[in-house]
Amino acid sequence: MTPSSDEWSTRHSVQAVARRTAALVNALSEEEPTPGVIAELLREHGEVGSVDLSPSDVAEMRAAAVLLREVFAAAHVDVAASVLNRLLRQSLGTVRLTSHGGLTPWHPHLDSDDDAPWGEWFLASSCMALMVLIWDHQRPPGGLCASPSCRNVYLTQGSGLPRRYCSRRCATRERVAAHRRARAAR
Repeated sequence: MTPSSDEWSTRHSVQAVARRTAALVNALSEEEPTPGVIAELLREHGEVGSVDLSPSDVAEMRAAAVLLREVFAAAHVDVAASVLNRLLRQSLGTVRLTSHGGLTPWHPHLDSDDDAPWGEWFLASSCMALMVLIWDHQRPPGGLCASPSCRNVYLTQGSGLPRRYCSRRCATRERVAAHRRARAAR
């Protein structure tokens, strides 16, 4: 059964793809992520049907995650755009529309075809989402967690003060550590 256009569009919105990108970059940065863990994460972020990943698929996705981390590490929109432009020039196909053989509503892809390797698909879909976020907000699409004990990336969402941490847990941990250091210094 094909999902309705509204349901599918919501699941595959730019924000949803960007959230999937950040989650995958974080998971693929872990030591030796297993194909099962990455497949489950893909399903959590909207992939349907069979997600059969091999260790080499995960290795290719890890290589893409390293490249995408550079976009999140960019402190300025010009740097983030430059990194994305380099990735788009070096490794991606042309923009094309697909409906995956009529199984989904039409949507854009930057990978070479519907059967592109997982690493190519991950890099292409992530670059497209991050590109649209930069275009839409005119700022880097996210950042690296400021906690020295965390390597996670995060998305910048909404307006307000710039984020420094990937989660409330990291922010709280760092505030408590700073408080304890200040108290011990008295």
